[in-house]
Amino acid sequence: MKILVLVAALALGALPAVADAAPRWTVCTGSCSFDVPAGDYRIDVVLGGRDAGSTGLDVEARRIALAPVSTRAGQHVERSVTVEVRTPEGMPSGQDGPGTPGLQVHLTGPAPQPVRIAVTPEPKAPRVFVISDSTASDWAYLPKNGWAQALPEFFRAGPSVRNYAQSGASTVSYLADPLYFARVRLMIRRGDTVLIQLAHNDKQTTEDVYRANLATLITGVRDQGGLPVMVTPPVRHRFGADGKLTPLGLVVNNLGVDLPAVLRDVARQQKFPLLDLTARSQALLESLGEAASWPLYLTLAHDGVDDATHLSRYGAEQFATLVARAMAEARLPLARFLRP
Repeated sequence: MKILVLVAALALGALPAVADAAPRWTVCTGSCSFDVPAGDYRIDVVLGGRDAGSTGLDVEARRIALAPVSTRAGQHVERSVTVEVRTPEGMPSGQDGPGTPGLQVHLTGPAPQPVRIAVTPEPKAPRVFVISDSTASDWAYLPKNGWAQALPEFFRAGPSVRNYAQSGASTVSYLADPLYFARVRLMIRRGDTVLIQLAHNDKQTTEDVYRANLATLITGVRDQGGLPVMVTPPVRHRFGADGKLTPLGLVVNNLGVDLPAVLRDVARQQKFPLLDLTARSQALLESLGEAASWPLYLTLAHDGVDDATHLSRYGAEQFATLVARAMAEARLPLARFLRP
């Protein structure tokens, strides 16, 4: 398979990509750009160097492809991950703009070292699609982060996380807007995993309509040969005087519909996997307490008002950890690709 060569640092501007029959490794410092078309790609990196360091990778719209890896002076380690390149880079609506053409790679970590890097097309990579809302979205700009934005860091090379979560989406709008499910459905191949987490914006959706919308999503995924997996929503940072989360925190909607409970019931009835992020995030928040759990969310994010729904980068990684653990415990087919 041909290896696509790193062509330039972003600061210098992208140059035409060069293809070669043999792997060619190029040193990357800071931010780098690959001139490649849309698709799935394997990124191989060699981390470390003369000095001690801690180096990670973000790709495209701030997706966390690799958490920082610490290396001793003179030590080198190899890591690989599979990522998707698409336009727009972030949410399917394009609300953050189209992004930069090609594949963008950014070094992260407290002491990033230059890395040797190569990129290989992976057109047959298994995929994990994410159908969700702002709590999972790829946010191109700070300060918001979605848990699925951090999910790639938990996989070694193999599956590509295709995050099509859209801010503001409900089961109603995700089915109605042609940019969302109508688009994702056509991409799903036999054997792909599709994580479905829509609830936060179904504030006025009746239980009957909510169940019917979930059934439509499930049928659409199954008809394409994909595996639908229900994911209950992450909790909101809403505590009562007793130190427990309130119904609003537990994503009970304005009509009194316990949306996570409906998701659990639908998964049970249809006998397919459920990842209970509501229960896991509730346990995390209540174990930390109201004050100590605020760093998971955006504090003082909007004119000094705390945001009890959207996640910080730290929170996104913590909630993605909960999802990865749930995937392993549910023994999903792609769990074999999870990093130890």
